[in-house]
Amino acid sequence: MYKYRAEITKGEEIRYISHLDYAGVMERAIRRAKLPAAYSEGFNPHIKIAFASALSLGVISDAEYMDFEMTKPLCQPEVFDRLSKALPPGVKLLRLKEVPEPKPCKGKKHKALMAEVQEAEYELYVPLTGYWQEAVQAVEAYNKAPEAMVHRVTPKTNKMIETKQYMLKPVKLSMAGDLLKLYMDIAITQSGSVKPGEILKLLQAEYNLPVDEPKVLIKRISMKGQGRALIDLV
Repeated sequence: MYKYRAEITKGEEIRYISHLDYAGVMERAIRRAKLPAAYSEGFNPHIKIAFASALSLGVISDAEYMDFEMTKPLCQPEVFDRLSKALPPGVKLLRLKEVPEPKPCKGKKHKALMAEVQEAEYELYVPLTGYWQEAVQAVEAYNKAPEAMVHRVTPKTNKMIETKQYMLKPVKLSMAGDLLKLYMDIAITQSGSVKPGEILKLLQAEYNLPVDEPKVLIKRISMKGQGRALIDLV
C-alpha cells in the first residue's frame, strides 16, 4: 500500500456540513480524481481514509489533515494535481506528502493520524457588544483563574470539565475590524480536550465578556504534534 498525508482546508462554503459529510466529500473527490484508492474489506467497503480530529459543526479550518491509501504508486505531483482539481468549493489542498513505510528492522508502524495530534490553535471572531477594556478584564480574569469549569451536555455526556488544564497558552485578544478576535491554543489528549466554543461561552457567562456569542466564527488555524504541523511529522 502507498499512503499519503494531505493538508486541506474546510472553508465557509461548507461550514455547516458534519464531519461525516466532510469525509464523504473527500471520498468522492478521490474517486473523481481516479486515484487508485485502497478499500476496506467486508460487506460495505470504503476508501481507507483517516482524519486527525473532527471539527465541530460551524467551525472552519485552515489546516485539516487526512491520510489515505492507494494500491499503486504515483508520483506526488500527479496525485496533488489530480486531487486538487477534483475538490469542491470550500476545500483546498495545501500540501501533500507520501508517508514512507517504516524500515522492517524497526518493527514498528506509523502512529494513527488521530494519535499524533497533541494541540490545536484557534482564532475566534465575534461581535463586541461592550467596551474593549471590559473584554480585556474578562480575558485577564480567566487567564489568571487557577481553574474554570464548563458544563458539557451532549446525548452521551453530562459532566463538568476543568478547562484550564487544556489551555497551553493564555487566551489572547485583539481587534479585527469591528470584531473581537480571540486566540486559543488547546491541548488534545488521550483523555479529552475542551472546545473553543465552550471557552467562549464560559468567558461570556462567568467572566462577563461583552460579545454576541451566537454570531461567533471559529477557525482552526493549526493542528500539531511534538510542536510541529502534522504533515511535517512524515
